[in-house]
Amino acid sequence: MTTVRLPLFPLNSVLLPGLVLPLNIFEERYRAMMRELLKTPEDEPRRFAVVAIRDGHEVAPSSPGLPDQTAVPEHGPAAGFGDDPVKAFHGVGCIADAATVRERADGTFEVLATGTSRVRLLSVDASGPFLTAELEELPEDQGEEAGALAEGVLRAFRQYQKRLAGARERSLSTGADLPDEPSVVSYLVAAAMMLDIPTKQRLLQAPDTASRLRDELELLRRETAIIRNLPSLPAAELTRGPTSLN
Repeated sequence: MTTVRLPLFPLNSVLLPGLVLPLNIFEERYRAMMRELLKTPEDEPRRFAVVAIRDGHEVAPSSPGLPDQTAVPEHGPAAGFGDDPVKAFHGVGCIADAATVRERADGTFEVLATGTSRVRLLSVDASGPFLTAELEELPEDQGEEAGALAEGVLRAFRQYQKRLAGARERSLSTGADLPDEPSVVSYLVAAAMMLDIPTKQRLLQAPDTASRLRDELELLRRETAIIRNLPSLPAAELTRGPTSLN
């Protein structure tokens, strides 16, 4: 088992390999994390791990509020995640490589990172200025019939795109050609579909590429049928997730 210890960034979203992640950093615990990452030489990857929050808050409350107006705001690296932070997070996350870390004049940061590979969360350390985690790197096994499944998913995904374009009453623009490597297809489609966090998390932690593709094929067929009956849908960009509120 190959393990690694990295800074840990919990989010109210799922980061997938290949997904672009813009971050607006203003909380002190994450500012401290970025200052530490900036110590890494520019020719080396500035890596941290992203996990989806199961129970907790991406941004810690900074003042009393509903339902308790007298509550004392939490501080520290584990603020908002309870006494045992590991229980607040989903067990599989993704390593992020911060290609751009720009510090603003007010000490906040603008960060642009990309998901690279999956990891399993083993433990969380809250003793420092920011959370760190011991992580097990997960291999990306292809599984059986991954190639054929990828072809089927791409066909279904194109139909899904057409239905989305029709629901939005605009022309379909696919941009660059879609890839054909099965694992890349599986993550691209998982990122592009409008799915809730539990479903995206399920796709992230699939045991192999083929299993993820089978799940996606069923989801695409179901969602395409649903879209057929909807008058309009919000736009979704293919490879970019929402900017973190932190």
